[in-house]
Amino acid sequence: MTIQILIVDDHAIVREGLRLLLERQPDICIVGEASNGHEAVGKMVQTNPDIIVMDISMPDLNGIEATRQIMERSPQTRVIILSMHSSAEFIFRALQAGAAGYVLKDAGVVELIAAIRAVLRGEHYLCRQIKNIVADKFHWKHKLANASPLETLSERECQVLQLLVEGKTHAKIAQTLYLSPKSIATYRMRIMRKLDLHNFPGLIKFAIHHGLTEPL
Repeated sequence: MTIQILIVDDHAIVREGLRLLLERQPDICIVGEASNGHEAVGKMVQTNPDIIVMDISMPDLNGIEATRQIMERSPQTRVIILSMHSSAEFIFRALQAGAAGYVLKDAGVVELIAAIRAVLRGEHYLCRQIKNIVADKFHWKHKLANASPLETLSERECQVLQLLVEGKTHAKIAQTLYLSPKSIATYRMRIMRKLDLHNFPGLIKFAIHHGLTEPL
């Protein structure tokens, strides 16, 4: 059986490296690549992969929200998060979104391949470096709902938040999400109220801290 994999990362050199390393396995085939969450959802529909290897911090739509959308459309698809983020919050948000595995980028290809084979068998997989983080911080089956302040936001609010902190204008966000600029302004005020933030720099700092965007 050939394992069909979609690679999602906003850095081309990372995608190319993963392709070269994974395709050394005789039973692994890379069926596509994507550079952000929106592309990932579209490529998933086109290629119907068995497994998606997904980064978290990406423009337009981050990997966690992309995972959530993919699980809604294709529950049988298995997502492995491959990220530099090792905090409990990121791990729990990814698991809550439906990810079947979480591997750190410095874990090595051997562990990533182990994760691929484990989730293909229907198992969940956490790399060795983060198992202790999960055990020490929370019992994830019971604490996922309270793992992140982002859980107070709706899916649409998370989308608006990411586009705002990436510097998109209200008009551009409205066009992207098929809403009115007035609605975007309302979403912005609601987001800041829910997160108890009082200015845009504070919103930017929050977004960087929680992996929605990267520092410039």
